[in-house]
This record gives sequence, C-alpha cells and structure tokens, in this order.
Amino acid sequence: MSFKFINRMPTSEEIIQQYPMTDQIKTIKQQRDKAICDILSGKSDAFLVVIGPCSADNEDAVCEYTNRLGQLQGEVSDRLILVPRIYTNKPRTTGEGYKGIFHQPNPLEEPNILGGITAVRKMHIRAFRESGLSAADETLYPENHTYLDDLLSYVAIGARSVENQQHRLVASGINQPVGMKNPTSGDFQIMLNAITAAQAGHDFNYQGWAVRTPGNPYAHAVLRGSVSKSGRSIPNYHYEDLKLLWDFYQRRNLQNLSCIIDTNHSNSNKNPLEQSRIAMEVLHNRKNSPEIRQMIKGFMIESYLVGGRQPLDGGIFGQSITDACLGWDDSRDLVLRIADQV
Repeated sequence: MSFKFINRMPTSEEIIQQYPMTDQIKTIKQQRDKAICDILSGKSDAFLVVIGPCSADNEDAVCEYTNRLGQLQGEVSDRLILVPRIYTNKPRTTGEGYKGIFHQPNPLEEPNILGGITAVRKMHIRAFRESGLSAADETLYPENHTYLDDLLSYVAIGARSVENQQHRLVASGINQPVGMKNPTSGDFQIMLNAITAAQAGHDFNYQGWAVRTPGNPYAHAVLRGSVSKSGRSIPNYHYEDLKLLWDFYQRRNLQNLSCIIDTNHSNSNKNPLEQSRIAMEVLHNRKNSPEIRQMIKGFMIESYLVGGRQPLDGGIFGQSITDACLGWDDSRDLVLRIADQV
C-alpha cells in the first residue's frame, strides 16, 4: 500500500482522559439532550435552531460566537433551543481546500491530524464551558465520532455521506439525535433509506471491534436543497417539497417523524442573506398546515461574527474561510424573529 504512516493516533479514551468534561457540563448536557429529543419526539413544542459558522476554523472566534449565542439563548429559552454549529471537519467536493480544524489546527499551516484531535476537543470543551451550550458537529469521518461523543448534543450526516453504509451504521449507535441530509441529487428516498438504516440495530466492524448497535430512534431528515446535473441549485423547502416528504414519511414505519430545514447550501444557492426569507416562508407554511407543523422541528443556519467569507489568509476575526455566513446582527435578528413566529 502506498501509505506513509506519520503518527500513531491516540484512542478516544486517551483523549477523553486527557481532556475530560466537568460534572457541571455533564449535567447541562443531559438536560439539553433531553430537551432536543423532546422536540423531535413531539413531547415539546419548542423549536430547534442549529446555528453557527460553516466551519469552526478559529477557537477564539468560535468561542466568542458561542458566548453570544449563550446570552441569546436566555432571551428565547421558552421557545427555542439553540445548538451552536461547531463543525470541525469540512467536506470538500474535489478534495482540495481547507478540510477543517481536525486536519489543520492552523488553516495556514500544513495538516496535523494528531494536533487536530486535541484542538477539536479543547475547542468543544471551552465553548461548552463558557457558553453553557452543548454543540453540534458533522460526522464526516465515522471513526472520529468517539472523540466527541460525550460532548455533542446533535450530529449531522452530510449530503455526500448519507449514502455511505458506514455512516448509516455508525448513526445507529450514536446516542444523540442524528440529522440525515438529503443527498446532493435531492432524492428523498435515499435520505429516508438512511434514516431507516440508522433507526435499526446492526452488527458491524468498528474501530477494530465487532460491535452491535440498538438503533437511533431520533435519526431524522434534513432538507438542504439539491444540485441539478448542470450544477444549478434546486431548493426543497417550499410547501410542495414539505408535503411530499410528509407523504413519503407516511409510507415508512419510522419513529419520531421529524425534519430540519437547512436554510443555506443549495436552498439559498449559498447566498446567506436568503436564509431569513427562507425561514419565514417555512414558518408561514408550518402555521397553515398541521402536517407540516408536526414534521418541521427546526432550522440549520450558517452564521458567524462577520458576514460573508474571506480567503484563508484574509485575517478578519470571525469571518468564514469556507462558505459565506450571515453576520451576527442579522443572525440575532433572525433568531428573535423565529422565536416570535413559532
């Protein structure tokens, strides 16, 4: 094999022992996990908002953002559960470009996977400790999930991963709610197949062990739009799309019928300023349709301290170096509008 073995990677147990959670964080996480699961199961009328930067590229900026989000949570706690996006792996369509802090703790330096594992866990713990908010991360590499399993309250499976068998099987053993995005083709049946697989138990090979999982009853749909064969973005948050998903859901024997709307990506044609309009349209349809109200449980929103995006060496604190995001003032206004409408 043409592999150069650089470092032996520490196990998740070793990293967790080196950077453990406090008892206070553990208690808060249990409370937030229950609140999120109650939303997805319909036991709670609260609304879920998974919000934050496209990629968590800088610990100080991410923690400044999550601290502001923690303060905002206090203003909307009777209606919304805010979950910061702290996405530490960035999927790259062509394999080129910045792959996230897990690969590069410093985006301007060479990859350092060993340093990345440490940087990721330290950032998640600091953000949680300072803001009081447990976070979401994307499971881009299923083998890496165990480094953060005890810290996360929400897990996303991306559009390019949702068809992968290993992602589906690992999702069946994850303790947190898992959002399964529709693939870039937009095929709802592929997404629902992934949810079906994640909600079932499985036996498979994982981290050198034969393992058995019980199934994850909180695996659910995330609509992020699709891309045509000519590369054109096709949104799937409109009433007709939501009604179609509802109809498809009725044909499946699935638990906790739920859907989250990703307001960016192909739904917005990667124009973050469209996210507010998209959210308001979805909430309008949710008010006027009992089925859609029952199914739509939250939003995913891409947001950072400074709106837009910059090159890797741009040097603007709190501005995305991957996809463009909504700035803080607009994001805060949007969260308050959502709270007013749900």
